[in-house]
Amino acid sequence: MKIFYFVVVIFIALISSSCGHNHNQVTDEHDHAHDETIQLTAYGEDFEAFAEATPFVVGQPSDILVHFSHLENFKPLAEGSVTISLIVGTDGIRQTLEQPMRTGIYLFRLTPTVAGAGKIILNIEMPKGKSQIVVPDITVYTSEHAAHEAAAETAIESANGVVFTKEQSWKVDFATDIARREPFGQIIRTTAQILPSQGDQRIITANTNGKVFFSNESIVEGKAISAGKSLFFIDASDLADNNLAVRLVEAESEYNRTKAGYERKTELAKENIVSQSELLQAQTDFANAEANYNNLHRNFSTGRQSISSPINGFATRILVHNGQYVEAGQQVLVVSQNRDLFIKADLQPGFFDILDNVVSANIRTLNNSSAYTLEELNGRMVSYGKSTDMNNPLIPVIFQVNNKAGLLAGSFVELFIKTQTNAQAVTVPNESLIEEMGNYFVFAQLTPELFEKRAVKKGVTDGIRTEIIDGVSAGERVVSKGAILVKLAQTSAALDPHAGHVH
Repeated sequence: MKIFYFVVVIFIALISSSCGHNHNQVTDEHDHAHDETIQLTAYGEDFEAFAEATPFVVGQPSDILVHFSHLENFKPLAEGSVTISLIVGTDGIRQTLEQPMRTGIYLFRLTPTVAGAGKIILNIEMPKGKSQIVVPDITVYTSEHAAHEAAAETAIESANGVVFTKEQSWKVDFATDIARREPFGQIIRTTAQILPSQGDQRIITANTNGKVFFSNESIVEGKAISAGKSLFFIDASDLADNNLAVRLVEAESEYNRTKAGYERKTELAKENIVSQSELLQAQTDFANAEANYNNLHRNFSTGRQSISSPINGFATRILVHNGQYVEAGQQVLVVSQNRDLFIKADLQPGFFDILDNVVSANIRTLNNSSAYTLEELNGRMVSYGKSTDMNNPLIPVIFQVNNKAGLLAGSFVELFIKTQTNAQAVTVPNESLIEEMGNYFVFAQLTPELFEKRAVKKGVTDGIRTEIIDGVSAGERVVSKGAILVKLAQTSAALDPHAGHVH
């Protein structure tokens, strides 16, 4: 019997608790019936503005919380004054804040005086310049009830949405970009090798036989080389044959002999004792001896020849060892400027018919997956092969670029050769795509703090952007950097029932 009464008491307590909860819920809904906010998003040339505001009602103050992000890196506006103007027809009100309440966040309060359709203008003044953002399609209502009903109807929701707040995105490498429709022709994807151009590299050779002695023990591969500065000596003083010291003495003796002969015959020619032909021959012998002596005297000292580089650059290859014997013409050192480079790819002959239609190329490094367009590197297509043979049945295609990206001669890159076309395709940045078990997704932006996971069907890629056949429309904004972080935020929110956005 005691057990029965105990169960009855527990049941009554649960009923009372439930009724109390329902009463509180009704009260709470009544108290927050007008807690709706409107979300505004606009883009200028330099900034993204995302605002949460209470609906605009004539005579009622409206709080407008605006987040400003630089479009170049999607980081917050750290300093600067911002003036907000609400304009309806010919009437307007404004407010200026000299600094943010928190980095990137400005809180305005405006009280509209006129009802109707209007716009908001945000003027940003920074130490480095000015910028403006226009937020169109703003409505000021005559009644609070109508304003909040309209706000509730325009609320943005998604069953597959992911909240990623501005404060979160500001702390990481994050960006969004527009899915755009653009010409997207056939892409030839291949591996290419980076080679030094003809004018970018010099091979330093020995001008005579002898032993090599480097001027500086720190001359190693990668060492900076200055033009005109001595790199090494060719020492032939110990050689029995072709001894430089002996050659210099012989040249000096021949120079003195021919000089004396020429001077003597010059005096005799004045008295017509020697003929003009004899004088001319003496002059020629003296000129040859003088040139040989000056050359040896200028380049050799005590039997050594000094060798320098004609260009500034870096030592890329050292082909001999200190003290090694070399012969005239032998390669000793390779100096490269690593400034102008060739990118060479070998293609199958089947691509020959479309090589005339090549308009550009994208280059992606294999070590860190950085990608560059041919235009970014001031590049151009130099040539492509017009024939093949049994030894090399492939067609060489060569591009020339300025090395602005730290490319390394001799290394390999992934090359995406782009051809001219009239076909149009919707494309998104490669980093927008997330793969899950063979399927691909992007996070489409609903607001700058709410993203929808969207399954897509992808086409080909040019190394920087990827064709989207289905799933995204042109003009939609998608996450272009940090998509994996948004995915992790989705997983975290799924695990945390209290996850949300609170300023």
